[in-house]
Amino acid sequence: MIEKIQKIIEEDINPYLAMHAGGCELLDVEDGVVTLRMYGGCSGCPSSQITLFNGIIPILKEKAPEVVDVILG
Repeated sequence: MIEKIQKIIEEDINPYLAMHAGGCELLDVEDGVVTLRMYGGCSGCPSSQITLFNGIIPILKEKAPEVVDVILG
């Protein structure tokens, strides 16, 4: 599952975040809960929570239905 999520981040999520000079990296996956770290322009951005809930979570849950939740670490 880690490899699958990593591929989704690299191919679908980070290109989207790169448009805002940012990105995210996978820290951990445990019991369907994915922990990510935002970096670059996304780190500390007030809109990062909106990006997480409206962009990242829907993409991960669509492409990896086994994902139960996504949190920032």
